[in-house]
Amino acid sequence: MAADVGRRLVLLRHGQTEWNATHRAQGHADVDLDEFGREQAAQAASALSTLPPAAVVSSDLVRAVSTAGIVAQASGLSVRQDPRLREFDLGERTGITMADYSARYPDEYALFRAGQYDVVPGGEPAPQVIARMRAGIEDALASVEPGQFVIVVTHGAALKLVVLDLLGLPQSGAASLRAMDNCGWSILEESAPGGRLRLTAYNLRPPGLADFVAPGGVG
Repeated sequence: MAADVGRRLVLLRHGQTEWNATHRAQGHADVDLDEFGREQAAQAASALSTLPPAAVVSSDLVRAVSTAGIVAQASGLSVRQDPRLREFDLGERTGITMADYSARYPDEYALFRAGQYDVVPGGEPAPQVIARMRAGIEDALASVEPGQFVIVVTHGAALKLVVLDLLGLPQSGAASLRAMDNCGWSILEESAPGGRLRLTAYNLRPPGLADFVAPGGVG
C-alpha cells in the first residue's frame, strides 16, 4: 500500500426497526431490526464487502449490532462493540412518535427536527455525544492500516452531528444536512495517513435498497 494513502472510514446507519417504521424516537431504547431492516443490512453487506473492509466496529445497541453482524459476516470479520457509538439519549422523549411530539411540544419539536436533539428534557448534551462519538470513531480508524477501510455502524442523529465535527464544520449546519437513511452510509478518507478527514460520499445505498426504506424516527 502506498505510504501516502490515508485510512478510509465508512459510517453506516443501522437498518430499519419497527420504531423507525412507526416514526418513534429511539435514543437508547434497545430495539432490534425488523424484517425490512435485516433485508437492508443484507443488501448493504453485499455492497460493502467489495471494498473490502478491514474491520467492523459497532454501537452496542442491538439494532446496530445486528446490522454490523450481517455486514461483518459478509466480509469474514467479527464485530467490535463500542458504547461510545450509541445514539443520543433522548430522555423523556424516548418512544414518542413524531406526530405526537409535534402536536404536544411544537416549539421543541421544531428545534429537534432542525438537529438540536439535546432540547429534550433529560436528554444528553450534544457536545457530550459528539465528543464520545468522535473518540470512538478515531479509535476505530486508528485500528486499521493506511489505505484500509473500517466500517463503523451507528445511529442517525449522532451521525449527522459527528460528520460535521469530523469535517471541521459548524454544528449550525445540522439543519442543512439530511439525516442518513437506514443502512445508508457515508465515506470519509484521510488526506494522508493521520491527516485531515474529507468527505467523499454521503448517504450512499446499494441499488434496490429504496424498495425497503420506510422513513422513521431518530435513532
